[in-house]
Amino acid sequence: MGLLLAGVALGPSGLGTLPNAAPVAEFFAEVGKLLLMFFVGLEIDLSQFRRTGRRSLAFGLLTFSIPLAVGAGVGLLAGYGWLAAVLIGSLMASHTLLGFPIVQRLKLVTDEAVAVTIGGTVFTDLASLLTLAVCLPIHISGFSPTVFAIQICELVAYGLIVFFGLSTLGHWLIERMGDSKERQTVLILLIIALAGFGAEVIHLEAIIGAFLAGLAINRALSQSEAKEQLDFLGKLLFIPMFFVSIGFLIDVRVFLQTLVTRTGLVVGIVGGLIAAKFVAAYLTQRLYGYSRTEGCLIWSLSVPQVAATLAAAIVAYEAKNAAGERMIDEAAINTVLVLVVVTSILGPILTEHFGHHLVAEREAATKKGL
Repeated sequence: MGLLLAGVALGPSGLGTLPNAAPVAEFFAEVGKLLLMFFVGLEIDLSQFRRTGRRSLAFGLLTFSIPLAVGAGVGLLAGYGWLAAVLIGSLMASHTLLGFPIVQRLKLVTDEAVAVTIGGTVFTDLASLLTLAVCLPIHISGFSPTVFAIQICELVAYGLIVFFGLSTLGHWLIERMGDSKERQTVLILLIIALAGFGAEVIHLEAIIGAFLAGLAINRALSQSEAKEQLDFLGKLLFIPMFFVSIGFLIDVRVFLQTLVTRTGLVVGIVGGLIAAKFVAAYLTQRLYGYSRTEGCLIWSLSVPQVAATLAAAIVAYEAKNAAGERMIDEAAINTVLVLVVVTSILGPILTEHFGHHLVAEREAATKKGL
């Protein structure tokens, strides 16, 4: 929030103090956006996904499809075309595990309901970005069955090459680098750049390549010190600049006007997201016999919308077709920012609350058993 507000204050709608630094700021922001999506892929525990298997997949499908349908419905009612409406729905469908440090501190990571939620993140983030990958070319160049079929084939081939080929190559190269953190860090940046360039070659966004690169080499980097070094560098310079650059895009007058004149859109998106995520968590709870507290914890962990949502929203906002029309307008991007603020505050608060409840229930059950 501080970084966003700093961007607003220093940007064109504020003091306008950084006009000469725009190229440098744009470069830092672009790198930060790629690193942000790389870390999203890197932090997903694929072994956890394999352990929970079908249950994670079922939850992922529910917590993706229900918000997608709600968001698309709200978008259509707000007057957006079907393509923009589906894209808005996909922005709501992913989630960021902001509450993970809380359940980690409470030693609840091994709880099956929590593990299922963490595993479901793989499906939601990947499906959300794939939806973006399909919608963008249609908006920019129009829909053609032949072009669409080629795009899907390219997407599948690219995903397999990155996920398997880059994974094997990255693992082999990282082992050959030895303990040199500097060499490993440079290698990781090169892998991100290659994955992003490959995505752009087949007319995808570079953030999709960065996300897949993170998925591809997260096992190879699990014990690497270079991961910590890159994480420090990203959080120190590049990722903060990405959030500041989002602040540059915010026109305070238009932002406040959106809250007043498009109240239905804001309430529909924010309220619809919270309700849809609750329904998905409740159905998962009933389907697999989890307790009410576990169901609420699943819900609270899947509410926050930050990393993938913001990155995809900015890409969609910047995408223009031949007529110069943006894929989503300023009202939509402002609504997404409200969504990020509300859910990033609400999610961790609820996770703390329900996490403590679950710990108390576990302790009470243990004492009763003794």
